[in-house]
Amino acid sequence: MLQRVQDNGTLRVALTQANPPWNYLDDAGKPVGYDVDVAHEVARRIGVEDVEFVASNFQSFIEGVRAGRFDIVISGQTITDERKKQVDFSRPYQVNGVSIFVPAAGGAVSSLADLEGKTVAVSAGTTQEKFAREEIPGVQVKTYQNATLGLTDLSRGNADAMLVSRFQGTYLAKQNQLQVRPVGKLLESEVNAMSFRKGSTEFKKEIDQAISDMMADGTLTRISQQWLDLDMTQELQALPADQG
Repeated sequence: MLQRVQDNGTLRVALTQANPPWNYLDDAGKPVGYDVDVAHEVARRIGVEDVEFVASNFQSFIEGVRAGRFDIVISGQTITDERKKQVDFSRPYQVNGVSIFVPAAGGAVSSLADLEGKTVAVSAGTTQEKFAREEIPGVQVKTYQNATLGLTDLSRGNADAMLVSRFQGTYLAKQNQLQVRPVGKLLESEVNAMSFRKGSTEFKKEIDQAISDMMADGTLTRISQQWLDLDMTQELQALPADQG
């Protein structure tokens, strides 16, 4: 796979294009964000000149990788044992924390226990959807194609809560002037990695090395401080590099 990508001179990268500041389309319709800058750096470091971004979603990432519609997913995909049976993962390149968001004026939900029997919004195909269905008794799950749509519906009172990255939810609420807020403790921390076709040993080796080099030379720090206002390298150094 590595040789094919290098010979083609293009790395085909899947992302949602709808999850700022991780990845989204700017006013000119161009993909931008943390994942986008990371993708360009990874491509350059594995000897590939061009990056082709392919719009997809969490429900289709694994199927798309296995079908060859793109070479790699760089879109905040959480490492899980179930997913590892179907695709290979790189070493982690970001970590995230999941919160409960509620309407700003709402007071009925302040913790996970309060979600029993409630209507909970999630982005379709995410680990938050799986968590909601498996861990919240009597929950009514509403799925959305991205977090912006879910939080917007939440702000209109069409759900009791939404499970989403605390950082992303706060960012989207501010950018879109949505009357929502996080409550309670983080439900869990999620470790995100890049995914690609199983058995791509040499490709994984090069991708892992590119991420490691970006951590070591300050590139990942610069990109994450620009988009996320934090140093992702510090977050990642606490994790085992072979977690993917």
